[in-house]
Amino acid sequence: QRRLVESGGGLVQAGDSLRLSCVASIRTFRMGWFRQAPGKEREFVATISWSGDATNYSDSVKGRFTISRTNAKNTMYLQMNGLKPEDTAVYYCAADSRPTSEFDYWGQGTQVTVSA
Repeated sequence: QRRLVESGGGLVQAGDSLRLSCVASIRTFRMGWFRQAPGKEREFVATISWSGDATNYSDSVKGRFTISRTNAKNTMYLQMNGLKPEDTAVYYCAADSRPTSEFDYWGQGTQVTVSA
């Protein structure tokens, strides 16, 4: 059973927007988004605390992407605006299942492709 399920990926043009969602079937604390482009290592995109008060972004997406969550729906989002071809990657949702864990649960990923 998949504990984290991502959706919302797709093929868009540069400058377009997408919103990714991640639905959790487990209790989560900190959550985050990561991505992996072809031939590259997986990289951090953004994280959000359980309350949503604390967020953190990579420099490459700061000002364009917004991470948020709705705990009542066990769902985390990534609003991506001003998409660039270099944002093309598989985007993964990750979560801490305990306050002291380090992203011990991962989704299977959703593909985002941005054409020039």
